[in-house]
Amino acid sequence: MQVKEVMTRDVQSLGPNATLVEVAKLMCEKDIGSVIIADGPDLVGVVTDRDIVIRAIAEGREPGMVRARDVMSDAVFCCTEDTPVDAVLAEMADEQIRRVPVVNGARHLVGVVSLGDLSQAKSKRAGDALREISQPPQ
Repeated sequence: MQVKEVMTRDVQSLGPNATLVEVAKLMCEKDIGSVIIADGPDLVGVVTDRDIVIRAIAEGREPGMVRARDVMSDAVFCCTEDTPVDAVLAEMADEQIRRVPVVNGARHLVGVVSLGDLSQAKSKRAGDALREISQPPQ
């Protein structure tokens, strides 16, 4: 089974100039813990709730003045629509991540695949990945 069979195509993303207040509001509205940052169709990074806390609030920065580009992780693991589900699950477990942006050959954002999406594949590997993601790093 490939990622395109289970991924979400309606991606919630913001641009790199969005403030952290805008990012946090989207997280709250959509009940998500990370927001994909895209510049037009191009994936440029991801901001997690942890990024906001560690890279902005803990440093005393004003969330309304800080831009997504200032705290985002730009080295983002992503996959393509044709990536096998088991390969994505293995990488999610290794990297301890719950959501993966899906891009096409031009690195344009076309979707996102979450652990929940992958569990729909009824793969035993999804349960294994969740256990591995939930373990603290050694």
